Amino acid sequence: MDEQVGKAKPAVSFEYELFEGDPDHLRTVVATLTPTLTPTSPWIDPASLNFKYRIGRGPFGDVWLATRHQSAEDYEEYHEVAVKMLHPLKEDDRQEFVRKFERLFFKFRRVYGVGWLHGISIVDGKICIAMKFYEGSIGDRVAQMKGGKLQLSDVLRYGIELAKGILDLHSLGLLVLNLKPSNFLLDEHDQAVLGDFGIPYLLLGISLSNSDMVLRLGTPNYMAPEQWEPEVRGPVSFETDAWGFGCCFVEMLTGVQPWFGRSIEEIYHSVVIKQEKPPVPNGLPPALENVINGCFEYDFRNRPSMEDIIHAFESSQNDAQSDGEWLGLGSSTPAAKFSSSGYTTWYLLKDRLQVGDIVRSRKPLNARKPQAMDVPEGSVTGLETDSDRDGFALVKIPGERNPVRVLVSTVERVTSGFAVGDWVSLRGECRKHSPVGILHSIQRDGSVAVGFIGLETLWRGKSSDLQMADAYYVGEFVRLKANVLSPRFEWPRKNGGAWTTGRISQVLPNGCLVVRFPGRLVLGDESNSFLADPAEVELVSFDTCPGVVQKYQHIEDFHWAVRPLTIAFGLFTAMKISLFVGRNVSAKLKGRRNSMRRDGNSQDGQSGGNTAWLPPPVVNLFKEGVSTASAR
Repeated sequence: MDEQVGKAKPAVSFEYELFEGDPDHLRTVVATLTPTLTPTSPWIDPASLNFKYRIGRGPFGDVWLATRHQSAEDYEEYHEVAVKMLHPLKEDDRQEFVRKFERLFFKFRRVYGVGWLHGISIVDGKICIAMKFYEGSIGDRVAQMKGGKLQLSDVLRYGIELAKGILDLHSLGLLVLNLKPSNFLLDEHDQAVLGDFGIPYLLLGISLSNSDMVLRLGTPNYMAPEQWEPEVRGPVSFETDAWGFGCCFVEMLTGVQPWFGRSIEEIYHSVVIKQEKPPVPNGLPPALENVINGCFEYDFRNRPSMEDIIHAFESSQNDAQSDGEWLGLGSSTPAAKFSSSGYTTWYLLKDRLQVGDIVRSRKPLNARKPQAMDVPEGSVTGLETDSDRDGFALVKIPGERNPVRVLVSTVERVTSGFAVGDWVSLRGECRKHSPVGILHSIQRDGSVAVGFIGLETLWRGKSSDLQMADAYYVGEFVRLKANVLSPRFEWPRKNGGAWTTGRISQVLPNGCLVVRFPGRLVLGDESNSFLADPAEVELVSFDTCPGVVQKYQHIEDFHWAVRPLTIAFGLFTAMKISLFVGRNVSAKLKGRRNSMRRDGNSQDGQSGGNTAWLPPPVVNLFKEGVSTASAR
């Protein structure tokens, strides 16, 4: 697959005036311009690449310094290039990657802020991507700086240039997923360009031979939580790059790599399981600190977009002093979040309302119970925006005479009966992924993007393909349905073999449920947190429990100590009852004994004077005895 060279365009002639010292006497010269030949294919002849030596190594392959030889009838050129040689792929996967690259190659060349691509080739069965060789990178600059960190003014300038390049790739539907200072290259004008145009994204869905590559799509120190397991905790989205961008910003400003010194397993546990965030330096300009903190939101829907990052960086340039320090030391502005709804400002600003949109009160994020609908479905009749890209909307509600003036952030757009954040399911059977997911976006033409378990990226289609599904919220109890024999994820069972009931502790952006089991006693390092497919579970509450026994069993689901406490209370109650009964029986027996003793004493006292109770012969004897005693 040699490089194909297009036919030369016809020469273009033009005239210009040549100045030779006398402005009154200019000489007219005719010049002929022969346009440079442009390739019609991204393919490079492997024989034209002369590899010199390896200059880098990454999770996807090696980087080599090489010379590319180009020649035609009227020219011959040599270019120094950097060649990314990917790890071996299967034949079918290699062809799939090449097809993706070919579709995007000429679009890459029009992207500002991305390294210049020469093309692609196959060498020894490995994909080789050739791009312009840049002498240095921001990673090199950080390592060379005294103190290992850049001045804030430089970080802001580089950040704006890089964010614009990332935004251009996002406009093509591409994610970078491998943002790091060593991939931020510097050209001859000290401008930053991206050295990676989204190779991890092009590798999505392709089986990788390297076992480590299967576990991650990027460099671990800069990877977002959903990037580790995109089919389970994903999907990956444009906001995934915001996490990596934030990590790079922290490293450029502090000189310390996020999670430095930790193993891959330790980073995974910190980022994905414990949900820790890289520390952000204090004292930054408020807008800058706000947006960087927002980059590290665990739920990527709450992170800022690249437009938000560019806006914050540009507004913070005025706060940076010429010596590289910044004003407002000691200020700390965390990412703004509405406590009543759980959304950040970045989430709320992603959908811009227009006059004529149908809106309703916004539902709280993952709330157990929806809030009161202050604004039922109504039509937007007017907008009042301010400089912060937020403002008020005038909503005409059916039955009301005058429009209602509400904050834009308190309402959500409804299109075809759906709103962002709704639980939806696909019409018809689906075997490749879970049929139940969460709606991420819906355009006014009905185009939708949905997160489903089993998909690494957002599913895209039409609203007519969807229907509303049962919603699940944090705090609710669920268990696997009785007809589920082989669940998607591991799920614990009770001693009798029935599925254990757990409580939802988190809802991931694709609808995956993180469930904990407070009614299950766990010892040692055994995990008590499991994942669940919403299509395989059912809600459990006192209303769904038919009998007293089932209701008591649901009480045991709240905490493992319920059963031992119930047993202890039962034993204690039995002991109290036994003691009570014993004391009553003892008291009654003692009372009877005392009564009998009193009766015996009274009988002894009455025997000297009252003999009515004795038999007649004995009575006569007693009488005779008494008379004899008296006579004596």
